[in-house]
Amino acid sequence: MGGMGEDGGRYFLSQMIDVLTYMQNKGVVHRDLKLENILVDDNLNLKIADFGFATYKKIDKLKSYRGTMTYMAPEIKEGKVYNGKQIDMFSTGVILFIIVQGIFPFKEAKKDEYFYNLLLQGKFEQYWKKTGGENLSDDFKDLILKMFSYDGKKRPTIEELKNHPWMKTPYSVKQVKEMITEKLTDKRTAKTTDSSREGNSSRGDEMLELVR
Repeated sequence: MGGMGEDGGRYFLSQMIDVLTYMQNKGVVHRDLKLENILVDDNLNLKIADFGFATYKKIDKLKSYRGTMTYMAPEIKEGKVYNGKQIDMFSTGVILFIIVQGIFPFKEAKKDEYFYNLLLQGKFEQYWKKTGGENLSDDFKDLILKMFSYDGKKRPTIEELKNHPWMKTPYSVKQVKEMITEKLTDKRTAKTTDSSREGNSSRGDEMLELVR
């Protein structure tokens, strides 16, 4: 199943902004934000799970190698001292990209990784062509590229995220929720049918199911 498009992305990012705001107001950073750690209830309300890598100590000067490869900011991979808020913003960008496009933006944020290197070299047109994002809005492209900035200081703050033009674009929450619910229902039906045929049952992560 493909991504949920830009409106689906706005719906979930608006909730992620609330989550990030709450954590940062408590002086906490997560350090392992990813689809597998996002829970969704029957009303499509988002909750964050697994705070095993979270910390509240010296969050602007962290050194520990924490996170999941495909969601991890480059400064962690390079062993640099990093700001926890900035690396949570990077991971949120990866989540947003997957929700909108249905694929990962890159395998990992390293200088020698093909897709991330395209971004570092400023070859944006080629990057969007390779990732099937040519028809995405200019506002989305602007926001996501800022969230993927190699320099953590250049990533948006929560306030900048809230006030970005892409987040200001009007959309129907009702229609988005209906679309997501329909996709979930179809996926569950397909999985139930497949499981019955195989004579076993399986249980997948709901957020991951939305983008497969």
